[in-house]
Amino acid sequence: MPHRVWKFGDDINTDQIIPGRYLSASRGEELAPHLMEDVDADFAKKAKPGDVIVAGKNFGCGSSREHAPLAIKGAGIACVIAESFARIFYRNAINIGLPIFESPEAAREISQGDNLSIKPDKGIIKNETTGHEYPFQPFPEEMQEIIAAGGLMNFVKAKMAAKSS
Repeated sequence: MPHRVWKFGDDINTDQIIPGRYLSASRGEELAPHLMEDVDADFAKKAKPGDVIVAGKNFGCGSSREHAPLAIKGAGIACVIAESFARIFYRNAINIGLPIFESPEAAREISQGDNLSIKPDKGIIKNETTGHEYPFQPFPEEMQEIIAAGGLMNFVKAKMAAKSS
């Protein structure tokens, strides 16, 4: 199933992803209606589950709060592709099970509205609109398992349950 692209620029910070005035909420579903609203007031209304955010350098810079990746995941965004991620956002995304992929070439060349297919285990992003493929470094197997489990806590719970069986 192709994923529709929403394109953003460099240095999209956590306050742009989810404005600070909504930080009293802590669940992704509560945060999702306000996703990117200070950048694009109608983004949360236009974006659909399965869509993809593509951005430039340093996506998720700013504060260390988990609200930003929680809002993205809560909106049903399939993944974020960027030229680079702020390290704390990167860790928070993995911890909550939000797939993120660094691909500078893809981030530069993919356009708003393009449709993508992504093979996370193979490290391939295919732009179905243009036919171009972009490589990225797939996560190690254990990180893929964390994302598939829906985040670090779910992964650890499953591992602990398997050991106690």
